[in-house]
Amino acid sequence: MINVKNVKKSYGAMNEILKGISFTIDEGDFVVILGASGSGKSTLLHVVSGIEVPDSGEIYYDESNIALFSDRELTQFRKENIGFVFQQYYLLPHMNVDKNVKMGADLVGNQDYRKMIEAIGLKAKMNLYPSELSGGEQQRVSIARALAKKPRVLFLDEPTGALDEQTGRQVLDYISKLQKQYGFTIIMVTHNENIAQMAHTIIKINSGQISHISTNAMMKTAFEIGW
Repeated sequence: MINVKNVKKSYGAMNEILKGISFTIDEGDFVVILGASGSGKSTLLHVVSGIEVPDSGEIYYDESNIALFSDRELTQFRKENIGFVFQQYYLLPHMNVDKNVKMGADLVGNQDYRKMIEAIGLKAKMNLYPSELSGGEQQRVSIARALAKKPRVLFLDEPTGALDEQTGRQVLDYISKLQKQYGFTIIMVTHNENIAQMAHTIIKINSGQISHISTNAMMKTAFEIGW
């Protein structure tokens, strides 16, 4: 479904971040991109999701090379295909849970977005504001907002980075269960190698290049992995 070919990305003439990245991802896969800070993994996530444009290379979603899209075409592509969850929650503080999630749903005219709020276990807190929620609850709201768009691919950039172990496990458990329920593709960036045990495909990146790609025969749950 996603085919990345020799993608390069620099910020300035002397700061090459991605140095010729190539890989393929199947529909419905659970992919973890592993790498240390500064390895280029977040830049790779932004480029593959269409948030940023590569300097060169190709990024195919089926037959469409989004590396050639105009800004307007990329905006439409992201609207129709992509959900994104960051380490920070980026919830609007003046909106309650219901309205924050509805923002994502409104992009695609999804009238059933409250089912997603229920799916992440926050039905009883729909009328609360971000300041009234724990960190884990806020991250679940951001996940529900992304999934309310009914995306084909959910990108996650260190989604548990700001959470303690127990809360992080709970958030990962919700993500895994929602994927099984809805069938979207997951591409998650993390520096935590234990989380990779939950994924089917592991892509290791080092200094802007892929060092290894492997698969797990058995995928562990969020409560079976180390931390």
